[in-house]
Amino acid sequence: MFIARKLKKENIVEYLLYMWQVEDLLRACKLDMDAVNEKLIMTQQLPEEQRKALYEWSESLIEMMKQENIQEKGHLQLNKNIIIELNELHHRILQAKKDAGYAAKFYHVLPLIVQLRAKQTDPGLCDIEICFNFLYGIMLLKLNKISISDETLRAQEEISKFMVLLAKNYNLYRKDELDLDG
Repeated sequence: MFIARKLKKENIVEYLLYMWQVEDLLRACKLDMDAVNEKLIMTQQLPEEQRKALYEWSESLIEMMKQENIQEKGHLQLNKNIIIELNELHHRILQAKKDAGYAAKFYHVLPLIVQLRAKQTDPGLCDIEICFNFLYGIMLLKLNKISISDETLRAQEEISKFMVLLAKNYNLYRKDELDLDG
């Protein structure tokens, strides 16, 4: 919760990847608050007040996951909304034609996105969600100490660079410092 707050202000891409990991951690605890408390909350060196806040936050996420029927897979609507917002911003940046560096980086990674799209089971995913799925998959492979090919690591590096630009533009947009008027 505390990390999530910080990341949401500083880097929306890292925030969303973190939130997807939180969803998976809650699922690993079978959405059972006793297990979450024992394995995730009580293991943290936090003052009681912060522990209570983390407990309540976890409890509310679990409740939302149950209400949205994503106990086994999928993402919370609040996280999907971020993808929608980032995708809309992405298209606005491209349409404004004011950030040649952003456009160049996107068109540089577009062949990678096309390759990744071909491997997706959901053909309706936007380019931004495909990038997130790829980066999250790489993160899981690394956490599980599974070897990753050099080609995949190069793709990760390029897509990460693009997502850094998107995150920077998002921060500017949120501060009303991004000129998208054409």
